[in-house]
Amino acid sequence: MSLKVALQMDPIGSIDINTDSTFRIALEAQVRGHSLFFYTPDKLAYSEGRVTARGFPIELQRDLGNHVSYGAESEINLADFDVIWLRQDPPFDMGYITTTHILEMIHPRTLVVNNPFWVRNSPEKLLVLRFPDLIPPTTITRDLATIRAFKDRHGDIILKPLYGNGGAGVFRLDRNDRNLSSLHELFTGINREPVIVQKFIPDVAKGDKRVILVDGEPVGAINRVPQTGETRSNIHVGGRPEKIGLTPRDLEICAAIGPTLKEKGQIFVGIDVIGDYLTEINVTSPTGLQELERFDGTNASAHIWKVIEAKKR
Repeated sequence: MSLKVALQMDPIGSIDINTDSTFRIALEAQVRGHSLFFYTPDKLAYSEGRVTARGFPIELQRDLGNHVSYGAESEINLADFDVIWLRQDPPFDMGYITTTHILEMIHPRTLVVNNPFWVRNSPEKLLVLRFPDLIPPTTITRDLATIRAFKDRHGDIILKPLYGNGGAGVFRLDRNDRNLSSLHELFTGINREPVIVQKFIPDVAKGDKRVILVDGEPVGAINRVPQTGETRSNIHVGGRPEKIGLTPRDLEICAAIGPTLKEKGQIFVGIDVIGDYLTEINVTSPTGLQELERFDGTNASAHIWKVIEAKKR
C-alpha cells in the first residue's frame, strides 16, 4: 500500500530531527513507501468548494542540517490525498481552530490525524475534565475570588494558561506566595480566556510522565524530570527525559480514557501523569516518540502507521 500523505506543520527546515515527533512519523511513512507533501498552516485554504494547500513534495533523511529535500512548489487539492497530519504546534487559538474547521470538510474520506472535530472539541486541559476521578483538584475560571478560595483550600497550587503549551506561563504559588493578584491581572490583561488552576503535586520532583497511546492503547512512556529548583518538567524548558516503565496506575488511567480516545479518532495521543494523577491529554501535537524509541526500542511510529493503513484499506 502506498499512501499520499500531507503534513500540516510548522516549518520543517528548522526542526530538531533528533527530538521532533512529526519528523519521526514522516520518516516512518517514507520507509513504508508513502509519499510526502509538506505545507504550513498559513498555506491552507478553502477555495470555491475545494480545500487546498500550497507547499512542496519532500523527501527526508536523518542527516542533521540536510534532513529535507524539496520538490517544486505547487498547489494541491487535499481531497486527492489519503492522509493529512494535523501537526502544527499550539497555541490553540482561533487560527488553529479554523484549520480544524477547514480540514473537517474533507475528513474522513481523506483521513485527518487526529480527527479535527475532536481535536477542536477536546483541548488538552479540558478533555481531562471528563475524568474527574483521575485528575488532581482543578478549577477553570477567570474569577479571582474563585481562585483565592481554591488556593485557601489547597494551599500550594499551579496556575497556567488554559490553552498554552510547552510549559510557558506556568506558575507555582505556595502558601506564602503574595503574587496571585498580580498574576491574575497579567493573565486577564492578555486575553479573555480563563486560567486553569490545580493543586500542586509534590511528586512532580520525581518527574512528569508522558504516556503514549496509539488508537487508545498505551505503547510506552518516558519520564521528564525538572531541573533543580524548577517546577516545570517540559523538555522545551530544560526537563530531562528518562527511561521509565508503565505502572499499574498508568494502565488504569489508560484503560479509563482509551475507549474515549479511540471513539473520537485520536490515533496519536500523549497523556501527562504526575504521581497518581492524570494532568493533561495531549491531542493537538503530542511529542515523545523519538525518546521512547531511544529508551525502549519501541517504534511507536510503526504502530501509528499500522492503524492508519488498516483504516485506509
